[in-house]
Amino acid sequence: MTPKPTSPTRRDFLKLSGAVAGLPWLAPSSVLGFQGPAPSSRITTALIGSGSRGQQIIAGGDKVLAVCDVDAKLRQQAKQKIDAVSGTGACDAYADFREVLARDDIDAVVVATPDHWHVPIAVAAVKAGKAVYCEKPLTLTIHEGRVLSDIVRRYGAILQIGSQQRTDEKFILACELVRNGYLGEIKKIEVVIFARAGKAAGNWTPQPVPPELDYDMWLGSAPWAPYHKERCHYNFRFVSDYSGGDMTNWGAHHLDIVQWALDCDRSGPTEVVARGKRNPNGLHDAWYDVTAEYTYPNGVQVVLRSGGSEVRTGGVRFIGTEGSVWVSREAINSEPKPSSSPSIRLSRVAKML
Repeated sequence: MTPKPTSPTRRDFLKLSGAVAGLPWLAPSSVLGFQGPAPSSRITTALIGSGSRGQQIIAGGDKVLAVCDVDAKLRQQAKQKIDAVSGTGACDAYADFREVLARDDIDAVVVATPDHWHVPIAVAAVKAGKAVYCEKPLTLTIHEGRVLSDIVRRYGAILQIGSQQRTDEKFILACELVRNGYLGEIKKIEVVIFARAGKAAGNWTPQPVPPELDYDMWLGSAPWAPYHKERCHYNFRFVSDYSGGDMTNWGAHHLDIVQWALDCDRSGPTEVVARGKRNPNGLHDAWYDVTAEYTYPNGVQVVLRSGGSEVRTGGVRFIGTEGSVWVSREAINSEPKPSSSPSIRLSRVAKML
């Protein structure tokens, strides 16, 4: 009698999905050898950080068991959206992420907090046995990245970064053109991002903390500072205690595509020279109007600049000896036009599994 195959658990599926993370395609469960309903339909998740980006990530999710935010208004908004999708009203709302991580019925967490909270929460989640999807930038410093990487490896955990452009067909095609040699030898890459400076001037007189916000928890390990509405929520991106301006907001996306196209996920440039502007006396003091030059071991030069009229969200231009391609979230344009789809895929499944 042939034994019946053992059905994979949710955590088995998470381990496999972690191994194939970043592949430029999605496969049904049968392709991966599973029988019956896809295990992914049974993975339970929680959202930590329920602002606009967090709510975008979990939109449509019917297995989100909990949402968490230090702002009561935001966590109730997120709960209402989840309950509307699931129709069960079973999504719980928390103010403290530690209560979420203590739940045994949650398999994975999405971390979409302000950047300075990414590593503390991700580390705690890994130690609690959760898989983690964390918004970019994953960390604020190289040291934080090393610490988190070591902990993930030590615990055998799964952590994915929110670099969603790797699932965008336009960016996939651009990287495949580069990898296939369609553009010849790559000589130069241009990256364009926003040049936003936040608000250089303004009345920064401290304001009363809104009753719905646990401001001390919002600050976390960052230096204490008086509350001002321009410090929190979306605009935290322009305060250097919490983020890195559009270099970490949009640069993280487009430089990731550079790394992917050059097949440098496990390496990087050997030299970086950068300059920019900042408002050292203002609340929004992150660097802006940045120009950065990156040199890779193979001689490729990458030049990042802020501003430009190319597209609304910036983009990447690959320049080779035989042609060029410009790619953004809005469009992809190449010269010359490809005669057929590239035959070499970006990832090698057998090697990864």
